[in-house]
Amino acid sequence: MRESYLFTSESVSEGHPDKVCDRISDEIVDLIYREAAKTGIDPWTVRVACETLATTNRVVIAGEVRLPPSLMKKDKDGRDVINPSKFRSAARKAIRDIGYEQDGFNWRTVKVDVLLHSQSADIAQGVDSAADKQGHEGAGDQGIMFGYACRETPDLMPAPIYYSHRILQLLAAARKKGEGDAAKLGPDAKSQVTVRYENGKPACVDSIVLSTQHLDESWDSKKVRAVVEPYIREALGDLKISDDCKWYINPTGKFVIGGPDGDAGLTGRKIIVDTYGGAAPHGGGAFSGKDTTKVDRSAAYAARYLAKNVVAAGLADRCTIQIAYAIGIAQPLSIYVDLGGTGKGVTEDQVEAAIRKVIDLSPSGIRRHLDLNKPIYAKTAAYGHFGRKPGRDGSFAWEKVDLVKPLKEALKAA
Repeated sequence: MRESYLFTSESVSEGHPDKVCDRISDEIVDLIYREAAKTGIDPWTVRVACETLATTNRVVIAGEVRLPPSLMKKDKDGRDVINPSKFRSAARKAIRDIGYEQDGFNWRTVKVDVLLHSQSADIAQGVDSAADKQGHEGAGDQGIMFGYACRETPDLMPAPIYYSHRILQLLAAARKKGEGDAAKLGPDAKSQVTVRYENGKPACVDSIVLSTQHLDESWDSKKVRAVVEPYIREALGDLKISDDCKWYINPTGKFVIGGPDGDAGLTGRKIIVDTYGGAAPHGGGAFSGKDTTKVDRSAAYAARYLAKNVVAAGLADRCTIQIAYAIGIAQPLSIYVDLGGTGKGVTEDQVEAAIRKVIDLSPSGIRRHLDLNKPIYAKTAAYGHFGRKPGRDGSFAWEKVDLVKPLKEALKAA
């Protein structure tokens, strides 16, 4: 690793068109888990792969699902088909919560098309039938997933993405509370923070970029900066802003038309924002709209969980973990650990061996260990899936550091 350098990450708000789609897709995941629990359906049987498209006053929800009967209805020929009403309602509630009531995208008037259909029998066979042969359900797809942790922030996240998220979270909270002129900000926003590293550690902020929608058409860039700068400074906390820091606030000027009315959105287009801001590798799979048989989601959560616990245990200052799967096969094909030369008396081989002892990394093992069969995913759709506080409802369980002791014991016993 270089000792002195600049590194930049970006975040986008919950009102960004792609994040609107992520939120709706994850609301669908939560809806199906919730309905399964209400109707006594085993949550382990839930299957969702939901994609959303949003544009001017239009939302299209498509994908493959396995649904509880409460979300089905009979067609005119007496066949079971998907009932779109609750899915439309979930989409409208999400859009309302985000804050869209503008002419070109309004939660009340937006047209919502529901094009969901039953899960492919071939995929179902690979996941479900594998349990008969292996004792565990198979992975929902092939793929590689990465997890990462480092000592740059209290939540063991890279500093640039951590602060980029925090800026937008504070602005969204102020907007929704109606705090002064912040109440006139719109839901759509993007942030970008460049951090200067010295001796391998975050030293100061070198540049700040923020573009935020505003509802008052008379505002210019200078007015927007006056409104948002206090929140930016609060978000950065103890991280110094350099004396010659470059500020770019709404650099193109007016930003009134935003969200899906200004630019079409799709589920899964902000995967770097969702993870580590480019500071670590990414396997390429999106999270939102997927149940946790899909290792794109569950194994990425497990990889972060393991990397965070390795760092929290004091075994390294930085940890990258890769896990690879094949569709229909329960156990990972490989586990790879890279401590980036920061290991504290342990080798990567030793950590890899310890990982296999402390957690079952089959999809069912991950789901069981982190208790993932719950409606906890809508809140993951914006401001990152990592570096968040575990909730009492079971959300963000992959951010716990309860493997510190088991990892140490496994290494000691080796």
